[in-house]
Amino acid sequence: MFKEIDPEIKLETLKKDGQALKIKDIICKITGPAQSLLAGERTALNFLQHMSGIATYTAKFVSIASRYKARVADTRKTKPGLRKLEKYAVLCGGGFNHRFGLFDGVLIKDNHIVAAGSIGNAIEQIRQKIPHNQKIEVEVKNERETLEAIKHNADIIMLDNMDTKEIKKSVELIRSKTSGSCLIEVSGGVNLESLEDICKTGVDIVSAGCITHSAPAVDFSMEFA
Repeated sequence: MFKEIDPEIKLETLKKDGQALKIKDIICKITGPAQSLLAGERTALNFLQHMSGIATYTAKFVSIASRYKARVADTRKTKPGLRKLEKYAVLCGGGFNHRFGLFDGVLIKDNHIVAAGSIGNAIEQIRQKIPHNQKIEVEVKNERETLEAIKHNADIIMLDNMDTKEIKKSVELIRSKTSGSCLIEVSGGVNLESLEDICKTGVDIVSAGCITHSAPAVDFSMEFA
């Protein structure tokens, strides 16, 4: 951003992306005309505070989930134009990227199921159109839908907006009928308070939209010296 404002500005980075910081740490040194630095100050800080907020918030989720060997993944709930940056910030916090859009992953959701007539129809229709090595993920909300997804050999089953008791029961059902070949993801209403109980059920992946759309900003400032 500073290069766009003034090519005379020089930036020396002192910390790397993903590196843990302490209060008052200096992350970089910027030199150049004062007017140019002030022109870019607020925009630079806005980006830095927001992206660092995502990385920091993600790291808090990862610190809990990693105890249970579960992955924390983002969602498509990102700000327009900032998806690549926000998903990169998730990686810096130790999380994982879910699909970037509708083009790079098959996720059959409730509207797709209604449009196709059933989970089975949706899976069979999409299976005829994708490469043989493409995984199919299905969102389910209850035991009936879970059983149907299992019957039609979904590669990943997403347990959507279930409480912990329902998640545990679903995990046991999926594990018993697929011999561990089906990955299990949980999504919907996940937060720091509920995360540990969810991970204790034995799920593989926890996707949380809040790590991008609700991450608190981290405070940074630019100080002249």
